[in-house]
Amino acid sequence: MSETENETPEPSAPQQSDLDFKINLLFPGVVVRKDLVKAVKGNAIVPSYVLEYLLGQYAASDDEATIQAGIDTVRKILAEHYVHRSESELVKSTIKERGRHRVIDKVTVSLNEKADVYEAEFANLGIKGVIVDSPTIKAHPKLLVGGVWCICDIEYFHSEDQQVVPWILGSIKPIQLSKFDADQYLEARRGFNTEEWVDLLMQSIGFNPEMFSRRGKFFQLMRLIPFVERNYNLVELGPKGTGKSHIFSEFSPHGMLISGGEVTVPKLFVNNSNGRIGLVGYWDVVAFDEFAGKKKRTDKALVDIMKNYMANKSFSRGVETLGAEASMVFVGNTSHTVPYMLKNSDLFDELPEAYHDPAFLDRLHHYIPGWEVDIIRGEMFSDGYGFVVDYIAEVLKSMRSQDYSDRYLQYFTLSPDISTRDRDGVHKTFSGLMKILYPGGEATREELEEILRFAIEGRKRVKDQILRIDSTMAEVKFGYLDKDGSWHAVATLEEDEYPAYYHRVHKDAEPEEAPADTDPLGGRAASSDAAGADKVAEPAPEPELFHGHLEYRGGQRGVSYDALLVPYLRGASQITIVDPYVRMFHQARNLMELIEGIARRKDPADEVALKLVTVENQDGPEKLQKQYEYLLQIKKSAAVLGIVFDVEFAEPHTIHDRSITTDTGWRILLGRGLDIFQRMSDSPFDLATKYQKYRELKAFGITYLRDLDE
Repeated sequence: MSETENETPEPSAPQQSDLDFKINLLFPGVVVRKDLVKAVKGNAIVPSYVLEYLLGQYAASDDEATIQAGIDTVRKILAEHYVHRSESELVKSTIKERGRHRVIDKVTVSLNEKADVYEAEFANLGIKGVIVDSPTIKAHPKLLVGGVWCICDIEYFHSEDQQVVPWILGSIKPIQLSKFDADQYLEARRGFNTEEWVDLLMQSIGFNPEMFSRRGKFFQLMRLIPFVERNYNLVELGPKGTGKSHIFSEFSPHGMLISGGEVTVPKLFVNNSNGRIGLVGYWDVVAFDEFAGKKKRTDKALVDIMKNYMANKSFSRGVETLGAEASMVFVGNTSHTVPYMLKNSDLFDELPEAYHDPAFLDRLHHYIPGWEVDIIRGEMFSDGYGFVVDYIAEVLKSMRSQDYSDRYLQYFTLSPDISTRDRDGVHKTFSGLMKILYPGGEATREELEEILRFAIEGRKRVKDQILRIDSTMAEVKFGYLDKDGSWHAVATLEEDEYPAYYHRVHKDAEPEEAPADTDPLGGRAASSDAAGADKVAEPAPEPELFHGHLEYRGGQRGVSYDALLVPYLRGASQITIVDPYVRMFHQARNLMELIEGIARRKDPADEVALKLVTVENQDGPEKLQKQYEYLLQIKKSAAVLGIVFDVEFAEPHTIHDRSITTDTGWRILLGRGLDIFQRMSDSPFDLATKYQKYRELKAFGITYLRDLDE
């Protein structure tokens, strides 16, 4: 089998921080440097917890020589025993010639009722029908559902009987920790303050905590609650690329990630034809990836069973009712901005129609606002020390039976008018965060209040959207009282940012006009007076826009897109820019500045389709790649502002007139395109770097035409 050692460069040892030193001191042998996973992975398509299981055995140290020796050992194990699909025939030949060989593969077992035997299938090796004895199944029942990564000894014995499979299972060991010391874990936790512990958990997930705000760290840790809390129902909807599904596919051997389109009643709950229990009976967490999509086909019977299970922790098998404790997680992508969803529908708008149901949504305990989670970038990954994920996965699993939901009662009480479901949602989130952050139950009043507010906010986000869908549901005041009777209201961030669109009882009601204190991007201060939010500002009359031709001289200052172009683009929902020269950095920056100006003048809840017709850079593949990168970054940034940016590449020399056209009838002829400013310094202390009006112009002409029939 081919070695992968030369495919990944050796990781250089990072400067060990004070936190890393403390982590190694208090958790010896169960932490690993997080950048090592990439170093050993090569082209092995295995979950991170498999690699960290091996690294935890051979490289769980802060001694560089031990780490390097451990990396070499793990690489050797992967090279010799991990089965690549493309090399399965070579591995089978090795087993035949040697008589016995050890492999690392994903193993799934099924019961052959006719022969009354359990048979294993090896995903990468491509063999099936391998006999597994009953004691192995009793010890590792997850082999029957979804498959488990294992280290196995496979033997080969050929028989004249064609019915007999020549492959024999010599031994099988699922890749997961067998035991851990809970008391040692709790004792070591006391050696960290809250900030240090949060950063340790962030590094354990694989992220550099310095790249995240306090709120951003909490969003990442919220994803761990389903692993530590039984029957916890979590939803996260947001833009692509924020790592929504990573935790559920890579972090723990106790979680199962499945595509939302692959869910069936037999697979999830029970197969009535053979009585076999589905995923919820074997896994701690069942996560549904790509759950969003309005037009996705859904099974109404499945939705009904899920509603019952999420509410009562049980499901029916014929006349028998069974219980399970698997948590449910739903993750999906949104395609619109938050104000657009609030103005036109609700924050559950992307869900399939059968799930866009108040009865289903009311079973969700928490809604993570995925639009607040940063899109993952390379610099966000950690090279510090964190728990071997299999270790922390076992820790979280061991705490599922504990209940910390009442720990805040010594200081606070919840709003008396919230429903039982609201209270359950807050309690389960609070309990989960307590077990993750303060496993010993020791937290200050301020720390308890912090996670209580997070728990209330997530459930409020669920309930407020249900109120928009079902006007018959009663309004709820979300907040808490402290011991002296003082009331503390809790609001979602989008409630403070977009008050004009947030408060609406039913989705068919007309939205209010934006209040006077709404800023150009739609926000207002969280402390704004509620009464003031209801006052409608009189719109300022729009000045009459100039028609005709204007000339500007080279060296002139005082001109900006805000004055030159943006007023003509206001109110347009479709804009097309034709400019062959959007290739270099300063040209891409010009385009982004125009997009920023459009965003400032439009209603934040509206979407604008902006199309750029340009030409690919002809000066070599490197510069062409840079052009692609600039335009892709613009697309991502524009989407946050509610501008759907698209690019069409025309053939060179086919674009003659540079222009901007809108669906409101304006056509602006641009003599130089958008590239109207002379080269300037890159100094951050030069005002021209930030403000266009301080830049010198190139000589250019511009013509404004209006088709009044539009």
